[in-house]
Amino acid sequence: MTDLARCLAAGLLGLLSLVLPVSIAWADELVIGHLEMKGDRDYRKSRTFAAFLTQPLGRPHAGGEVALGEVKWHGAATGTTFALDRQRARGDALVATAEAMLARGIRFIILDLPAAEIVAVSRAMAGREVVLFNVRAAADSLRGTDCRSNLLHIAPSDAMRADAVGQFLALRRWREVLVLVGPLAADKAMADAFRRTAARYGLKIADERDFVLSNDPRQRELNNPLLLTQGSDHDVIFVADSDGEFARDLNYRTVDPRPLVGSEGLAGLAWHWSWSRHGAPQLENRFQDHAGRPMRDPDWAAWLAVKAVATAVQRTGSVDFATLRDHLLSAELVLDGFKGNRLSFRPWDNQLRQPMLLATHNHVVARAPVEGFLHRTNNLDTLGVDEPETACRMQH
Repeated sequence: MTDLARCLAAGLLGLLSLVLPVSIAWADELVIGHLEMKGDRDYRKSRTFAAFLTQPLGRPHAGGEVALGEVKWHGAATGTTFALDRQRARGDALVATAEAMLARGIRFIILDLPAAEIVAVSRAMAGREVVLFNVRAAADSLRGTDCRSNLLHIAPSDAMRADAVGQFLALRRWREVLVLVGPLAADKAMADAFRRTAARYGLKIADERDFVLSNDPRQRELNNPLLLTQGSDHDVIFVADSDGEFARDLNYRTVDPRPLVGSEGLAGLAWHWSWSRHGAPQLENRFQDHAGRPMRDPDWAAWLAVKAVATAVQRTGSVDFATLRDHLLSAELVLDGFKGNRLSFRPWDNQLRQPMLLATHNHVVARAPVEGFLHRTNNLDTLGVDEPETACRMQH
């Protein structure tokens, strides 16, 4: 080794000895929690295998994991790295698990939970320094009477899904609608949302009929598609089936050849694997490479939750909780969901503004808001409950 080389090597080692300890001390890890429930019926193998149009195909933590790979440099200015802490608990232990995450310093938690469990966790976290992300539950009540200041909704609401469908029906002038409603509370909530949509967009509910998922001949008027759809003059059938199984078997079994919307046929979705614009195929490919299956709504929502936190760190140059929370809720938030619009949270109910994809099992037919539906400030607010309509009285 020459004298020059020895000098350069010594200088480099000296420089590293000065830089490395500072870098290690400066770097920090921002951990985002992910809480899910053991025994959750939406993830039973029989349901994921059936691949119902509006149902998840697997646990959405995979979406968060994909996002981690995309945000590696979002914390460069603050020396911040990002990680996920995935926890699973029984329904009666979810609050305690969330408390334990908070005790470990986790201030942002993704909730992959049904609506009732989200209510329980968000109430228990009231007044605490934590932001909760709802990535799955569509219940309008979570954005209304059960709304919380610490709870942000990335999953679209029942009202948003219904409005997307309603705008499309109004555009096509398919105004006479037969509504079929299942027996579950979530089915009733979907039907309630569509009634509101029908009044909003000038649709007429030609008739409304209850159905049950059963082969019992004594209930044939409730389980036979021919009997359920006869004697009604309608353009389209809206089926409210949160389970998806009855709706799946309804296609081509009605008395008249009429399209299905709602839970089958054409649905309002946050994400669809066939969406081909705004960089969506690249995200879909990354997710499929990682998870081995197509991305569904909760996967996209978990992905965006991680992106939202990392983007707040990048934009503010801070890891202070209050600074990040305030940015997430501010008009300055800029989120790209690969659907063509800037996304932000509505201040009156913490619902994420976003376009909805009107899709069949294998094709996106349209994107809502559809042509001609305008809002005085933001056209995305034609989807879901607008500020003058909200029942949310934000609880802290």
